[in-house]
Amino acid sequence: MSSHTEPHTHDVTIAGGGPTGMMLAAELRLRGVDVVVLEREHERSPLVRSLGLHPRSVEILDMRGLLERFLALGRRYPDAVGRFAGIASPRPVDLESDHAYILGIPQTVTDRLLEEHAVELGAQVRRGAEVVGFEQDEASVTVELADGTRLRSRWLVGCDGGRSLVRRVLGVAFPGEPARTEWLLGEVEVTTPAEEVAAISEEVRRTHRGFGIGPAADGLFRAVVPAASVAEDRTVPPTLDEFRTQLHAYAGTDFGAHAPRALSRFTDATRLADRYRDGRVLLAGDAAHVHPPLGGQGLNLGIQDAVNLGWKLAAEVAGRAPDGLLDSYESERRPVAEQVLTLTRAQSVLIDPEPGPQAVRRLLTELMGVDGVALYLAEQVSGLGIRYDLGDGPALLGRRLRDLPLPDGRLYERLRDGRGLLLDRTGQLTPAGWGDRVGLVADEDLPIHAPALLLRPDGYVAWIGDGQDDLVEALRRWFGPE
Repeated sequence: MSSHTEPHTHDVTIAGGGPTGMMLAAELRLRGVDVVVLEREHERSPLVRSLGLHPRSVEILDMRGLLERFLALGRRYPDAVGRFAGIASPRPVDLESDHAYILGIPQTVTDRLLEEHAVELGAQVRRGAEVVGFEQDEASVTVELADGTRLRSRWLVGCDGGRSLVRRVLGVAFPGEPARTEWLLGEVEVTTPAEEVAAISEEVRRTHRGFGIGPAADGLFRAVVPAASVAEDRTVPPTLDEFRTQLHAYAGTDFGAHAPRALSRFTDATRLADRYRDGRVLLAGDAAHVHPPLGGQGLNLGIQDAVNLGWKLAAEVAGRAPDGLLDSYESERRPVAEQVLTLTRAQSVLIDPEPGPQAVRRLLTELMGVDGVALYLAEQVSGLGIRYDLGDGPALLGRRLRDLPLPDGRLYERLRDGRGLLLDRTGQLTPAGWGDRVGLVADEDLPIHAPALLLRPDGYVAWIGDGQDDLVEALRRWFGPE
C-alpha cells in the first residue's frame, strides 16, 4: 500500500477520541485552532467505565455552556461528595459550589456529548484512523496511520490512554507500581430477579468492597468483580466463562449472566509520566497518568487536563504565548496527577479486607468526624481544592473561582467564549490591548473580596490587586503582548 503525506493543513493532531481528546479538541476550536482527532475505533465503546462527574468537572461543563445537556441525561448525588473509599462524612460537607454533587452519568453518554460538542465547534474527527508512529522536527509533527497515510500538523497531543503509543514512541518513562489486583467489568443480561441481585450484591460488598452488580442501561446489569489473577495481556478481554466463574466465586452465583454487551479488565496499576511534553508532542489524560479506579478520578482528571492545556496550546499556535506558558501545563497538572495517585492508592488500601487496612479504615472513619477532615478529602477528590502555584499572594491566587452573580448574568456564563475575564470593583482598570483575549466586568458591587481579580480562561485566579501597572504585567504573563 503506497503512503502519502497530506499538506500541512492542521494546527493540532489529537491521537485518541476519548473524553480527554474530545474536550481538548473543543477547547482548541473555541479559539479557532484547526484540529483533527484520530481515533482507531470505528465506533464509540459501548462499555461504561466511568459512572460520574465530580463537582469541578461539572463546573467546567457550566463554564462551556454544556451543563444542561448533561443534567438532562444524568442524576445528581449530593451525598456522594462527602465519601472517601466509601466512608461517609457524619455531617454534610460544604464545598462552596453551586454544583456540590456527583453527576451520575454513564461514560458512553459523556463520550457522545463531548464528541458532539467538539464537532459542533468544527473539530474534524476521523474514526478508524489508527496512529502507528510519528516523527517531529522543529516545525511540525508527521503522524503515520495504519493505512499508510501520513498526516502533518504543527503539534501532536497523545490522548490515547494508559497504553499510549504516543508516549512509547516518545520514549517517555512511565514509572510507578505495576498491577497487583485486576477486576473484570461487564455489562450482561441476567436471569436472577433484580431484587435478588441487589440483595446479594449488598451482602457481598460488606466483605468484598471490590465487588458490585446493579442495573445499567437497556435492561442490562453492570458487574465488577475481582479477577483470579492479573492477566499477562490485559488488552485481551475476559471470556464470559471467566466472568461467570469469578461472579460465582464471590457471590455464590453467576446470576445467570449471558449475552454480554461488553467485557473488559482494569487494574490498580499506578504510573505517572516523567514529563508531559517533548518538543511538539504533548501527553494528556491516561496517556500521562494511570491509577486505581477508586473515587472515579480518571475521566475527570483527563477533562481538566484538557481545559488547562487547550487555551495555552491555542496561544502557542497563534504565536502569542508568553515564555513558559505552554510548559506551565506540565508544571501545574503533573502535581495534580501526583495527588490523585496518592488519593487513589490510599482508597485502594482502605478497601483491602486484611486486618491492617481495616484498622486504618476504622481510624479514618473516626477522623471523618473531626472538623475539616471530610472537607479536605472532599475538596481533593472533587477537584475543587486545586491550587496552582502562581507565586506568593492571597489564598485565592491560583484557585478556581466559584460561580458568582454578575450585573448581567453569571460568572460562568461570561467564560463561555474561552477568554479570560477581569472582574474590577475599582472602575479604574482595563484590559485594553488584550480585549480579544480578556473580557471585562466593572462594577463596584461585584461579590468579590478584592479590588480586582483576573481570571484565566480555565477559571483560575491569575492576579489579585488594584494597580493598572501590576495588571498589565499579569496580562503579559498570561496572555502575551498587546
